[in-house]
Amino acid sequence: MSASAPPATGSPGAIEPPLALLAELTHRCPLQCPYCSNPRALVGRGDELDTATWTRVLTEAARLGVLQVHFSGGEPTARRDLVELVRCATHVGLYSNLITSGVQLDRARLAGLADAGLDHVQVSFQDADDAGGDAIAAYDGAQAKKREVAALVVAQGLPLTANLVVHRRNLARLPAMIEMAAGLGATRLEVAHVQYYGWALANRAALMPTHAQLVEADAVVAEARARLKGRVVIDYVPPDYHARRPKACMSGWGRRFINITPSGKALPCHAAETLPDLDFPSVTTQSLATIWQSAEAFQRFRGTAWMPEPCRSCDQREIDWGGCRCQALALTGDAARTDPVCTLAPDHALIEAALAEPARGDLVFRRFERAISP
Repeated sequence: MSASAPPATGSPGAIEPPLALLAELTHRCPLQCPYCSNPRALVGRGDELDTATWTRVLTEAARLGVLQVHFSGGEPTARRDLVELVRCATHVGLYSNLITSGVQLDRARLAGLADAGLDHVQVSFQDADDAGGDAIAAYDGAQAKKREVAALVVAQGLPLTANLVVHRRNLARLPAMIEMAAGLGATRLEVAHVQYYGWALANRAALMPTHAQLVEADAVVAEARARLKGRVVIDYVPPDYHARRPKACMSGWGRRFINITPSGKALPCHAAETLPDLDFPSVTTQSLATIWQSAEAFQRFRGTAWMPEPCRSCDQREIDWGGCRCQALALTGDAARTDPVCTLAPDHALIEAALAEPARGDLVFRRFERAISP
């Protein structure tokens, strides 16, 4: 990372509280999706935060002004104390959302979560058909179980969002995926193209859609939005590499979201651990408020003062906030450079080269033994 960019300015008192806390309870997961947003080096069960620490973090989050907590992972239902954590979130006044693969949920456990005050459930789907879904998850029976759990969520009276993760291998079935999710009773769909960090970056050449696929996907989503208006809300997350300008990653570094890893590190986004020169604080030694307001790692790319040209003088600088720091590091080796996705970036040729990569057939699946091997 470049040491030349100045730190962000502003006093701690001027920093607004985060809107949401992403609580990554565990990296354990029965699925092995090759685009998982977890880091390549996965945290084992023995290094996870205990229940008491998580309940303290949730309490501190509410006091800080956080409105929502998203229980995620890995697979958050792998935690035996999930009901207790949901109950704590309810007690302190946080809106709680469970982001799950669904394959470890059953009627009784879902009812327990609802009784504890769970507000919302997001179930991820890897495809429209069983063969495609099970193959990308490397888990037999996953797709059928997901449909079953989605029905249980609706029957329980909880709002359901279906997360539809799309890429080169399943985009042809996007219309069927949307119809499946709407038919299951989802009131919100998130059609999200794979974002290329961590595991997905290792599989980029196998998952990156073609330009023609992207154009077709855009049209499919537009048609579905019009047809399902008033019944289903559809959020759409396009792939960065095909854009002309970078996205405002996490609404800007340290502006709206705070992520806690299974071991307790506090991050401005779920991929920030890839930045090797930042010392991310832990909730085991510091309060959430102290971390958010004054931790050097959160200040480093907050605001606009750190930006190089052409970002520094760009009229989009407080819209895209310089794009993604993790992507800049992954592609250029320097987290302080302009996100290469931007067509004005000095390193934009790296994006063009990535898009010209020949498609690859093999996949590196998310597995603990691969994550910790040299």
